[in-house]
Amino acid sequence: MAGIFGTSSSSTAILASRPLSSTSKSSIPSLSLPLCTWRSHGRKLYGGVGVQLKKGRSQFHVAVSNVATEINPAEKAQKLAAEGSQRPVYPFAAIVGQDEMKLCLLLNVIDPKIGGVMIMGDRGTGKSTTVRSLVDLLPEIRVVSGDPFNSDPEDSESMGMEVRESILKGEQLSIVMTKINMVDLPLGATEDRVCGTIDIEKALTEGVKAFEPGLLAKANRGILYVDEVNLLDDHLVDVLLDSAASGWNTVEREGISISHPARFILIGSGNPEEGELRPQLLDRFGMHAQVGTVRDAELRVKIVEERARFDKNPKEFRDSYKAEQEKLQQQISSARSDLSSVQIDHDLRVKISKVCAELNVDGLRGDIVTNRAAKALAALKGRDNVTAEDIATVIPNCLRHRLRKDPLESIDSGLLVIEKFYEVFS
Repeated sequence: MAGIFGTSSSSTAILASRPLSSTSKSSIPSLSLPLCTWRSHGRKLYGGVGVQLKKGRSQFHVAVSNVATEINPAEKAQKLAAEGSQRPVYPFAAIVGQDEMKLCLLLNVIDPKIGGVMIMGDRGTGKSTTVRSLVDLLPEIRVVSGDPFNSDPEDSESMGMEVRESILKGEQLSIVMTKINMVDLPLGATEDRVCGTIDIEKALTEGVKAFEPGLLAKANRGILYVDEVNLLDDHLVDVLLDSAASGWNTVEREGISISHPARFILIGSGNPEEGELRPQLLDRFGMHAQVGTVRDAELRVKIVEERARFDKNPKEFRDSYKAEQEKLQQQISSARSDLSSVQIDHDLRVKISKVCAELNVDGLRGDIVTNRAAKALAALKGRDNVTAEDIATVIPNCLRHRLRKDPLESIDSGLLVIEKFYEVFS
């Protein structure tokens, strides 16, 4: 686990020559989330519940059909059997090297508001394997039972329309614990499959919104992973931009509007040789990790041998890393609970903003993400105060992709960031 807390590969040499002090962990109180209140605005709730259709001179209201159904015991058993028959994924703890990528992924799981991570690197460097191995480490969250949007019973911004209506009526909700979901977005997916579809005929004849949720609904409060994101069609990029900006997905068809929450951790991976990512989408990623091919021969042999062991007997291989996986799961769970207690001094905040200003970083997302990532790292290390070392570890990943590109500049952008960091923090 020591490697996970390492700095980015581009700045290791610089960081090694400048040891920084760290603080000790103090007692952190447990969290208790208060129940939120909801307010209706006339006949329309935020998210678009009230919809009217015109038919000649008269108008009639469209009722919301039940899209949330309870899962009966037979379906639960069938689901468990299907999960058991799936091929086991490669353990996250067994990933050799690539500390920068692993750290960025863990920080986003601890604080989803960081905004996701973009992973760029050579082909065959384990980008997809690492992302998919994150599934085993994802913690459990409270959701409304049977809701297709994984609605949070205590957060009005992460609720589907039907759950909002139930709360306004004073109905008792059935709450269950479930693992954070990871959804793969295929490059060839259609827009209807991503956003969801509306049965127009049923809406007009029966007066109900027959909405079939798409991938964005499934990814709410979870992870949306796009492999080879730089090859994604422009119309799907526009959909992701809209959802990432607002946290809601709106489907408009023939005068009918359906909205549902779509707040997810966006993870993308790709090979820079296959094309650049649109700057609008790149800016939506909170962090940017660069991975390279391992050059050390002994390390390459170890990676090959580990992969061969996994292919030969996946269950036995996963069992050998079970203790490390469980330890990492506990670490993530504790960090998520302690995150709100982590503090960052005003002086450090000022220096972070000074680094961003002197690097001519556009907007304030760089400042916000750096503060969040540094706090998440401190929580992961079990501390309640952010140190300069925490900031030095995460700031290259938070600002690297936000610098204005100079075609004549040969130095890595991560090194530019870390050099400016030491210039300001010293």
